[in-house]
Amino acid sequence: MYKELVTAAKVEKLPVVNEFIECLLADMDCSPKTQMQIELVVEEIFVNIASYAYEGEEGETIIRGRIIEDPSGMELIFMDKGKPYDPLARMDPNVNVSMEERNIGGLGIFLVKKNVDAIHYEYKEGKNILSILKNF
Repeated sequence: MYKELVTAAKVEKLPVVNEFIECLLADMDCSPKTQMQIELVVEEIFVNIASYAYEGEEGETIIRGRIIEDPSGMELIFMDKGKPYDPLARMDPNVNVSMEERNIGGLGIFLVKKNVDAIHYEYKEGKNILSILKNF
């Protein structure tokens, strides 16, 4: 069963989002490393939505989360009604070149992809929907 958080898409709401995630993880037996990976992913996704989805207008973010028993893990779904944007369509940055040689942007979603076991995006019924799965 999913638990849901609806909050304003504002960077200042990140502590509320983090508290929601901590509550989901409270009874789970996941390593500190896994918990840190989940927190990094959540922060990156939420801050991107808060910073870019609504282009300076007011909006909200819906986060649904659930713990999965077999195999043990967590599924998180981020939804917003901002402009359509598929973060997975962007090519991964070349991390083998110096910072000066890299194109700007894309490193955050690259880190998200590297820290989850599955990620999926769709635009449906006027919403960006980004789903992630992290196995414990």
